[in-house]
This record gives sequence, structure tokens and C-alpha cells, in this order.
Amino acid sequence: MNDISNTGVLQARPPRRAHVIESDAEALAVAEKLALEFAVGASERDRLRRLPHDEIERFSESGLGGITVPREYGGADVSFVTLARVFAILCEADPSLGQIPQNHFGFLNVIRTFGSPSQKERYFAGVLAGKRLGNAGPERNSRNTTDVQTRLATINGELRVNGRKYYSTGALFAHWVPAKLLDDEGRLVTAIIERDSAGLTVIDDWSGFGQRTTASGSVVFNNVLVDPDAVLPLWQNADEPSLIGPVSQIIQAAIDAGIARAAVKETVRFVQTQARPWLDAGVERATDDPYVIRDAGLLHVELHAAEAVLERAARALDRIRTQRVTAQTQAEASIVVAKAKALTTEAALNSAEKLFELSGSRAVLAEHNLDRHWRNARVHTLHDPVRWKYFAIGNYVLNGVLPQRHAWI
Repeated sequence: MNDISNTGVLQARPPRRAHVIESDAEALAVAEKLALEFAVGASERDRLRRLPHDEIERFSESGLGGITVPREYGGADVSFVTLARVFAILCEADPSLGQIPQNHFGFLNVIRTFGSPSQKERYFAGVLAGKRLGNAGPERNSRNTTDVQTRLATINGELRVNGRKYYSTGALFAHWVPAKLLDDEGRLVTAIIERDSAGLTVIDDWSGFGQRTTASGSVVFNNVLVDPDAVLPLWQNADEPSLIGPVSQIIQAAIDAGIARAAVKETVRFVQTQARPWLDAGVERATDDPYVIRDAGLLHVELHAAEAVLERAARALDRIRTQRVTAQTQAEASIVVAKAKALTTEAALNSAEKLFELSGSRAVLAEHNLDRHWRNARVHTLHDPVRWKYFAIGNYVLNGVLPQRHAWI
């Protein structure tokens, strides 16, 4: 097991050797198999806030962490359709566990987009061997989520980092911690820092009421030395069209789709086995209540619509990435993914709420822990507000205004 001190500081665990997945079909089969395992203890992990150390090791050993590595570097280079399906499958089983590798895949795409040949060789090989990438991006007291204050400063000829990050999903379990920083010229960069570097501390201080075991806490840098060859020019994302934002967003949408699937499945199970019909329905079983029947049908329509738009968005990304990405095709990618994110957000929130409405007061008993579905949906969908998705879509179709370039659109 990982060693956690009384202060909540996690000591890093060396990576285990990973299987190398070779195809989209294999990736989906492995995800389905792992999901069966992860679902078994999901409610208990949530209830006790037990971090999924062993489960994350199983994820890495399975080879799923390397499925987007390009083929020329030994990976399966799966489609975005497959990547979205993998996240939905895992997050239906346990959305906290399923969310942990979101930044791993996000930064793999950053390396693919902006990394040098030597950086790609180094990090892709490490990931295929079982290493995990974490995250140290947002800062807790900044003006907004894109406001970065932490500096990568040149001190006595060396690159050093001092500062504190939060919402660092994945960092507790990572072998490399990519950090968003400002360089000496004030440009945004990503420095991929070894997890066991002197002065780097990851603290388990995430206290969210949902997604409780993502361990999205703090990363503290105390004069941490940075390898110059581990720095990527993230500032180029503002100047050059890329799929950085849409790829990040389609992962978020897939997580919400998984949460919605779990809530809908739980609704059906509870109504079939434990719910009572309303007395005015004049029926013996809740499953014969006409209003329950109608709403169960509506839940499935909403879920399947969201999943269909999610797959359509993933297919658009697969098509666009085979071409040279332009400002127009990047905007197209952002908008189609925004549509998916809007629908998966609403499906997750609505299905988690309807779970209680259709199941009745028995469903609120703590012994069932069904509130975890709503808590997970409510917390994760705050990642980026869906109201701004609708704005971006409307401004694009009405006024031809291209959406902003960042990881949240």
C-alpha cells in the first residue's frame, strides 16, 4: 500500500510494468473487464473516502494508460471514439476512479502536440511502461481557472519552482506531475516534474462532497529543480490552432456520460426491486405506475441522445486530427464537443435527481448511498459551466464568433 503520513502527504509508489494494448477493440474489452472490478467497491470507497490506490495500479497494469500513445512510439493510438467510450465505461463503474486519469490523457495530448521528438520518446515510453501523469494546473486563490501566478524562474542558472497548486486530480497517484507555470518571459509553459523531486509535496486535502476519492488536492513546490528538457511551450496553444481544448473537454463529457449511465441503471434497479407505487396509481408495482414508466422512458431517451452526440463529437475529432488543424476546424471541434458536454451535463444531473423522485423515500436511506450519484454529477459538472457552452454555440451559429482557445472549451 502507499504510505500516507498524518499530514495527508502521500509517498510515491514505483510503477509496475504495464501490458501494452494493441487495438481499439482490446482497449474496450480491457475497460469493460476493469469496470466490473471497480464497480464492486465503488460505493464503499465513496462512503469511507478510501482512495483507490490498488485500483489505479490495476488500471496502469492493464495498459489503458497508454492507449493514446502514437503507433510510431509503440502505442495503439486509439480513436477519440474509443477514448470517450473507455472513460464512460469506467465512470459508470466509479466516476471518481474514472476521473483520475483525465489529466494523464490531457497531457499526453499536450506532449503529442507541443513536445519535441526527445520529449515524446521519453514520456510515451514511460507511459507504456506504466507511468502516470498527474496535474498541477489551477491555483486556488487566482482570479479564474486560467490565471496562473506560479513562476518557473531561472535562479543561479537553474530552473526552480516555488508555489502551490490545487484541484490537482491525479497528482497523488502520479509518477510525473505536469505543472502549468509562467516562465521568465511571462509565457505559459508546462514543466513535467518527477513526482519524487526534492521539495515537491502532494497533499490529500480535497474535501469535495462529490467525486470524493479523486484526491484533487494540493501540490506544493518548495524550490523544486526543473529539467530544462521537461518544459513544453504551452503558450503556443494561444497562437496556433490545436485540439488541446476539445480533447480535454470530450474527456469531461465522457465522465458525465458515465455518471448518467450509472444513475439511470440504479433508478431502474431500485424501482424494480424496492420502490412502491403511488396510492392513486391503483397498481401493485411501481413498474406499472404510468408516470414512472413515462419518466423511465424519458431518462433513457435523454441518455441515449447525449451518448449519440458524444460519439458524433468524437468522430469529428478523429476526422479533424487527420488534417492540419486550422482556426476554423479547431472551432468546429470545440463547438461539437460543447454540444456533447451540454447534453451529458444535463443527463447526469437530471438522471441523478430523477433517481430519488421515481424511487421514493426509501432511496434516501444512508444504507443505499444513492446520493453519491447526484453528488458526483453535481461536483464534476462544475468543472466548466454548461451555460458558457450554450453561449459559445449560440455565438458561433448566430455571429460566426470562434470560441476561445483554452482547455475549457
